[in-house]
Amino acid sequence: MKVSTKGRYALSVMIDLALNSKGDFISLKDIALRQGISMKYLEQIVALLNKAGYLQTARGNNGGYKLTKKPEEYIVGDILRATEGDLAPIMCVTEESCDKKESCRTFTFWEGLDKVINEYVDSKTLADLLV
Repeated sequence: MKVSTKGRYALSVMIDLALNSKGDFISLKDIALRQGISMKYLEQIVALLNKAGYLQTARGNNGGYKLTKKPEEYIVGDILRATEGDLAPIMCVTEESCDKKESCRTFTFWEGLDKVINEYVDSKTLADLLV
């Protein structure tokens, strides 16, 4: 499993908002400058986080983004899944359509790896990344 820049940047955006918001909305421009992410790419990431319900948005002069919950209420795995989709190391772990699953000698290995990955990312919160 490889986490793309979309997933990595999503975590960076969430951390940036947690550290800088102080209850105020933060402009996308400010986040882009601090994180070194292009506005265009940041807009795509923020759209995914917003769709997942992780961000509150406001338009206008003092508009921008802020977290909808406290950092300790965000699970890192959920943030990654919102931007990356499934975190499975191979497709057959999550798909029922694999014809070779029953006879595959490596399936239990991949299934175990999937479990370890999900347990780890689900054991961390956004607050854990702020320290």
